[in-house]
Amino acid sequence: MTDMTEAIISPNLIVDNEEDSTKLTLAYEWLYEVPRTIVDKFSNHIKYLDISHNKITNLDPLVHFFHLSSLIADHNPITENCALPPLPKLELLWLNHCKIASLYPWVGKLKESCPNLQYLCLMGNPAAPSYFNGGTFYEYLQYRLFIISQFPLLNHLDDRKVTDDQRTEALRLYKRPFLERLVSPGSRGGISQLMQAPAKWNTVHGKLNSLWSKAKNRNLLI
Repeated sequence: MTDMTEAIISPNLIVDNEEDSTKLTLAYEWLYEVPRTIVDKFSNHIKYLDISHNKITNLDPLVHFFHLSSLIADHNPITENCALPPLPKLELLWLNHCKIASLYPWVGKLKESCPNLQYLCLMGNPAAPSYFNGGTFYEYLQYRLFIISQFPLLNHLDDRKVTDDQRTEALRLYKRPFLERLVSPGSRGGISQLMQAPAKWNTVHGKLNSLWSKAKNRNLLI
């Protein structure tokens, strides 16, 4: 850890709620990383950590927060190249308004690090299309169903609850055998190549278009 990071942390920093020593906020501290002094002092008992509105791009120090169940990291320049360390107890993750521009292979790494996520917010990232950042309804639904397919325990994605219909459609559309059948025989790229090949991805596009016609009569996006 750098001396600069150690120096800019507020000297009077305390837990967010004096009655709950498991909560800690480091928001608006102009941090470029989580200071070593904070890790040493709080990592053994903190369950809720807020590091929003900083300059953090490296989340590796969080590996020492063994009991972390909620992480708020909104408004940091975090990109898809920033992988979370193993956090098996993490249930809530907010990464709103960061710099995540691609879901592949970032989501797969996130799934490995945080397999028990129940609440995930990625709003305001380029990889999370919506009407607010110029995304189309098709792009939004493609994104939503893919994320749901990766996290079996997910209850809430962005600003909406995950419904049974969404989970059913997500698993049907994004189950691995279906994607593997779309890859041409003898190809070595696997699913990663599929995502980069517009011609093959058009097949998925057709499947999603079929969903659009059913969406009006089903509880797909409630």
